[in-house]
Amino acid sequence: MKTNKINVIVVIGAGSIGLAIARRVSAGKLILLADLKKEHAAMAAKTLSEAGFEVSTAIVNISSRLSIQDLVKTATAIGNITGLIHAAGVSPSQAPPATILKVDLYGTAVILEEFGQVIEQGGAGVVIASQSGHRLPALTPEQDKALATTPAEELLSLPMLQPHQIKDSLQAYQLSKRGNSLRVKAEAVRWGKRGARD
Repeated sequence: MKTNKINVIVVIGAGSIGLAIARRVSAGKLILLADLKKEHAAMAAKTLSEAGFEVSTAIVNISSRLSIQDLVKTATAIGNITGLIHAAGVSPSQAPPATILKVDLYGTAVILEEFGQVIEQGGAGVVIASQSGHRLPALTPEQDKALATTPAEELLSLPMLQPHQIKDSLQAYQLSKRGNSLRVKAEAVRWGKRGARD
């Protein structure tokens, strides 16, 4: 690990779950708090700052690889990324199926790919998902493997994720969360090669 830079915890999503985790693991580190909405990031940063944490903010659209790459660049310019807390997403009541798949499934896959390239040795990541992924009926082994290992840019082209296969936003959400769980397990192997955990 580079010792001439400070350690950074990247928090994606300014909601209460991400902030609660950040409070537990960020003592002595800088928190880079990223959210789609600037005002949400600013309010959450104020709360953390008042609790004694050093905080910077950034804007990120997790449905965009370019936006996620910009966040990675911002974080690495600040210091060593030793932690990732991914707590952003949309729910079935907030968005149509296509948006849920783009944000919750594709976005999470890209975040794991991009941050997996820069996480420091000894670093760790956590992805906040949902028990909804476990309420989905069993998928075939081939479908599970596809959700776990298909490159992010090809994920949304999988036959099982096409509009005629997705009946509603809840099913899209459940598939996304199942995919998140499987993807984290698969990515843990790659992160482990860097001496990190997710």
